[in-house]
Amino acid sequence: MEISSRPNQSIRIGIINVSDRASKGIYEDIPGKAIVETLNEYLKSSWEKEYAVIPDEQDLIEKTLIEMADIKKCCLIITSGGTGPALRDVTPEATEAVCNKLMPGFGELMRAKSLTYVPTAILSRQTAGIRNQTLILNLPGKPKAIRQCLDVVFPAIPYCIDLLEGPFIECNEGVMKPFRPH
Repeated sequence: MEISSRPNQSIRIGIINVSDRASKGIYEDIPGKAIVETLNEYLKSSWEKEYAVIPDEQDLIEKTLIEMADIKKCCLIITSGGTGPALRDVTPEATEAVCNKLMPGFGELMRAKSLTYVPTAILSRQTAGIRNQTLILNLPGKPKAIRQCLDVVFPAIPYCIDLLEGPFIECNEGVMKPFRPH
């Protein structure tokens, strides 16, 4: 189906902060808010958010990803947190378990960009994958790193969603210029 001939679909984006402490109210959910703020800057299209703050529990992460993708019909799900080497960091494992296809280029590019800021970027295990018609993207939990990673990968996200026959995402091109081959 050509992009221009797709019916006007609503843009629903899932945001999941994976954090034991934020899910218990010990820490404020700053990463999730940083994602929303960044998307509000990037997107010209109106969009709805599905939002969750959950603990680092693989089965709960998987359940939340599946619900947002299959039931709530999010075209994009962005997670923050749980991508490091700590024993409780299981977000990439949950993402891989629910995806039909992995998209390793996203993680590779995010780590390459992060390495220009900190040598510990090699410890991060960000990844991305496709579950049916939903792109799932894992980001680190630090707000500054969230923005750095989104800035570098987001230009490819609207076209990826086009290829999945999702809604047409229009960006505020003064802030974020998506790449769509002609």
